[in-house]
Amino acid sequence: MKKVKKKVSENGGLALKLVSPGFAGVPDRLVLFRGPKIAFVELKAPDKKLRVLQQKRKKQLEALGFNVYKIDSYEAVDRLLEEMVL
Repeated sequence: MKKVKKKVSENGGLALKLVSPGFAGVPDRLVLFRGPKIAFVELKAPDKKLRVLQQKRKKQLEALGFNVYKIDSYEAVDRLLEEMVL
């Protein structure tokens, strides 16, 4: 979803494509803002759920103290920005 990258950039952050060979199920994007504010983002089609392995990775990352967002709508992008920028 190009809107994530565009909106994050417009608000002074970076939305980096995340590739992790040998460690499947990792979220699609690493979102960074000053602060430092760091979150992982999984991009999904509207109303699609996380796969079992993605749910496991989400729990692992959250246990380490990171926020993990599932973005499946423009409203979800807005919520991400509200929580990270404001």
